[in-house]
Amino acid sequence: MQPVKMYSGPFCPYCTMAKQFLKSQGVTEIEEIRVDKNPQDYAQMQALSGQRSVPQIFIGQTHVGGFTDLYALHRAGGLASLLAGD
Repeated sequence: MQPVKMYSGPFCPYCTMAKQFLKSQGVTEIEEIRVDKNPQDYAQMQALSGQRSVPQIFIGQTHVGGFTDLYALHRAGGLASLLAGD
């Protein structure tokens, strides 16, 4: 299973939905980086993703995007193989 990293913020319903959805897909460990706690983490998220909103989800070295992007990837049939590292 590829490592999953998620940049998140407090009181973010999409962050909560993304975590729950990933767990429903068999992901047991998510490295969660709270961007509200460290300005450098927020700057790093922006540099890596080109986005300013949370969540920003990375599976392995692949930037997936936010929750809606994650769910769209699942519906298109690409999430399982990305998680598996295929």
